[in-house]
Amino acid sequence: MKIFDLITMCLRNLTRRKVRTLLTVTGVVVGTSAIIVMISIGVGMNKSQEEMLAQMGDLTMIDIYNYGGQTTLDDKAMAQILALPHVEVATPFYQDYNINITMYAGKNDRYKMYMYNVVGIYPEAFAALGYQLKDGTGLTEGDAPYTVVFGEKAAYQFQDTKKRPGYNRVDPYPDANGNIKDPFVDLKKDKLVIRTEKQKDTAKEYEFKVAYGGTMVEDWSKGYQTSQGAFMDITDLKKIASDYYRANGIKKTEDSGYQEAKVKVTDMQYVAEVEEAIQDMGFQTSSMESIRKPMQEQVRQQQLVLGSLAAISLFVAALGITNTMVMSIYERTREIGVMKVLGCFVDDIRTVFLMEAGCIGFGGGVIGVIVSFIVSFLMNFFGFSIGSSMGGYAGAGSTVSIIPPWLVLFGLAFATCIGLVSGYYPANRAVQISALEAIKHD
Repeated sequence: MKIFDLITMCLRNLTRRKVRTLLTVTGVVVGTSAIIVMISIGVGMNKSQEEMLAQMGDLTMIDIYNYGGQTTLDDKAMAQILALPHVEVATPFYQDYNINITMYAGKNDRYKMYMYNVVGIYPEAFAALGYQLKDGTGLTEGDAPYTVVFGEKAAYQFQDTKKRPGYNRVDPYPDANGNIKDPFVDLKKDKLVIRTEKQKDTAKEYEFKVAYGGTMVEDWSKGYQTSQGAFMDITDLKKIASDYYRANGIKKTEDSGYQEAKVKVTDMQYVAEVEEAIQDMGFQTSSMESIRKPMQEQVRQQQLVLGSLAAISLFVAALGITNTMVMSIYERTREIGVMKVLGCFVDDIRTVFLMEAGCIGFGGGVIGVIVSFIVSFLMNFFGFSIGSSMGGYAGAGSTVSIIPPWLVLFGLAFATCIGLVSGYYPANRAVQISALEAIKHD
């Protein structure tokens, strides 16, 4: 038989018993929409958790610590980390708390800011780590004078040397009238210099000119530097520290490496893999993965429970398809016998029944997907969610159900497969009927 003939016969047989076909399809619709909606709730829960964690910090970021490890966290180790698969950028966060250097501004160096909040990083890592600029050009490697990128409120760290403590700084926060005073120093316009402080009278004082590299948008999830600190090229900051030691005749102790570094991974799915590789190198690490992983596991368990409950509906629908096809065989026994006598291939007869079962599954899947989108929209609009403690109210307009494209394809494929599997036994039963007995069947 030609494929067109098979399709025509399939559709004619399905429309012959409209009510029974409709009820069978309805079972598939209920099962398919239940599975899609349940899984979509899990997807929505997972996204909500990731958004919540993202507010706490970058999910693709790994912090490295070098506390008493046998391996030194130096530039060589950073190069090895940067060469790991899926690592986008890696940089040390360099600070030397033993040096005494100060940034000055204003006439006769009236205003000063201590440099203990200044951190040295690789310039190429600044943008990759997600720091945003309110203005300026950012860090530029190898510039002279030295470039500094300030935190949003770093200008308020400057103190007036002509005023007594307690009155020598400007508060960066609104007063009782909601007004914020301007800082003493305009970082964009005022001349800025860095000086190494003298520990001895015989020491030589070094001065470095500072170029304004910009002001960052305050984001405490990315560190205090975005608010009250500053960034410099790590090479520049090391040069300043070296000059400080030399000026004061201080012999630097054995280099134990950087105390801290940050690594950004290309995608959060690789964070655990990269973090494990760094730990194998002998370093301590921390990331949001330690929080995200248990939360994801909880979501998976809830999805499994919800999906299992929905699968029961689809299992009942599968029984309905099987029952419909078996009843169809009994009603069309004579027709099957006539087809065999006329010389129809056994595979054609099997194909007709499998095609009918598949059409019921696919048709129910299509309608089930449409129903799922409607239910998902209503859940999101009214904020109703069964994902929080298996019941709750999330607030109008919140996203509690998300149906990605892969879930639509999964629903259609699963419903169609259920139809084909359910129709397999009746189809084989049909081809095993004897032609002579079938013709005699009333």
